[in-house]
Order: sequence, then structure tokens, then C-alpha cells
Amino acid sequence: MTADRPRTRPRPGARSRPRRRSRPMTGRFPLMRLALHRRRRMIAALTAGIAVFEALIVVITTTVSAEEIFGAGGHQPPNAFKAFSGSNGDVSIATYPGLLGAGLTHPFWIALQLTAIGSLAAGAVASDVEAGTVELLMVRPVSRARLLAERTGALVLVSLLLNAASTLAVAAGVALAPDLHDAVPLRGVYAAGLLGFGFSLCLAGPALAVSAAARSRARVVGAAIAFGAVGFAVNFVAMAWSKAAPLRFVSPFHYYTPGDALAHGAVPWGQFGVLVGTGAVGIALAFVLLARRDLAP
Repeated sequence: MTADRPRTRPRPGARSRPRRRSRPMTGRFPLMRLALHRRRRMIAALTAGIAVFEALIVVITTTVSAEEIFGAGGHQPPNAFKAFSGSNGDVSIATYPGLLGAGLTHPFWIALQLTAIGSLAAGAVASDVEAGTVELLMVRPVSRARLLAERTGALVLVSLLLNAASTLAVAAGVALAPDLHDAVPLRGVYAAGLLGFGFSLCLAGPALAVSAAARSRARVVGAAIAFGAVGFAVNFVAMAWSKAAPLRFVSPFHYYTPGDALAHGAVPWGQFGVLVGTGAVGIALAFVLLARRDLAP
């Protein structure tokens, strides 16, 4: 006869917790779905925030008449202000396209984009290396290329979602306001939204490359913020100071010109190609770096 094992009684008032069963990575794109699921609250908050912000920009723009904008009385803002309206040409912030473009280059809009890019890019590789969980993923087995590809797909989808939310908010405001609709064609709003998606890819590519080589998520987040902040500062200085004008070509904000797209109603395909091409180069570099690096923490 075997002795009966003593039964442990639960403490008074204690609740029994159901055991969680580990789910295997089944289905299509499990790593991408897991990355989106883990950040679902952040994604929802960023999407709602960027849509509400652009709606407020439209409301503010409609409350200001064309005679009361910055250029009233024949005075035009300095050329450096074109950096705030997202224009490299003749679109001034003292116009409706310039004001709406300012909403698409506002520091708050940039901050929301960088939050998504920094978080998802850091979660692609660097956060797992820092936590020491990347080796567990590799024994599933999951190849390095698949790990990066699916998490890159999650970042691209979130970038597309954020830009779609801001574009639809602006499009709704333009469609409902006769004055805005006369000055800004709807095709210009969609062109600016597509250009914004290219801008997100331009920053996401280098951020993923840093994640593929870094060992901490803080470095990736810091790099993403640096790309956006330094790029905006370089473009502003290049437009304000003639001697620094050649520096504008190294800034993504020289190619991201939503003000021009809103005014002209067309996508500047050359600039869009530069933005997307930069992002593609960064993503390709990320695959090369991840294939050659040591994943040990």
C-alpha cells in the first residue's frame, strides 16, 4: 500500500486560478499577430489620438478666415515656416493647405508616429535579446528571417493604420467644410496621406536596422526619436539659412511635403520613392545584420 499524499488546502478566501495552457504558434503569421495583440491598447490609443488631433486641426482651420491667417495684410511668413506646413515650394502656412499641412507635420503628429515606430521596432529583435527570450523563439523552430519579417509586417500595418486614421479625419473635415473643399481637393488629402505612409516607412526601416543590431530596446527607441527630431531640425535650419540649404537633402522632411500634396492634389512620386526606398534599404539592412549577429544576451 502506498501512503496517501497530504492534500494542501487552499487558504480561506483564496481563489483558485485556472492554469494557463501554452498555445503553440499555429495559424498564419503568429508572430505578427502576437506583436499586434501585445500592443493592442497602445495601438488603439494612438489611432484615436491621431484622428482626434487632425479633427481639431480641421476645426481650428475652419474658424480662421483667409484674411485672418498669418499672411493677412500682404505680409508673408518667413521661408522657414514652410517647414511647419510641409512644403518645399510656394505653399505658405498662411493658406488652408498650409494650415492642414501643419497638422500633418506637427510635433504631436510626429510624436505619435515615432511612438508606434519605436515600440514595434524595438519589439522586433532588441527587446527579446535584452530579456533573453529570443533563444526560446529560435527553438520553435522559427528562423531569424521569419521573426523579423512578421514583426516588420506588424510595424507596417500599424503605420498604415495611423496614417489612414489621420487621412480620413482630414478628408471628412474637408468634405464637410465648403471653404476647405474649395481650397483643398480631396485627392490632395489622400495624396498627403500616402506621402505620410512613405514617411513612416522611411523612419521604420532604419529603426528596424538598429533593432537588429542592438541589445536593448532603449537604443532603438532613442534612435527612432533621433531620426525624427534631428531630421526636422536639419530641414528647418536648411530652409531658414541659405548656407545650410544643401543639408535639406539628408532630411526625410525635405521629401515629406504634405502641404504641397494638399495644394496641388497630386502625389510627388519622386519624393515618395525616396521615402519608401530609404525604408526598404533599412529593412534589407536589418535582415543582413540579424543574420550575422550573435543573439546571446
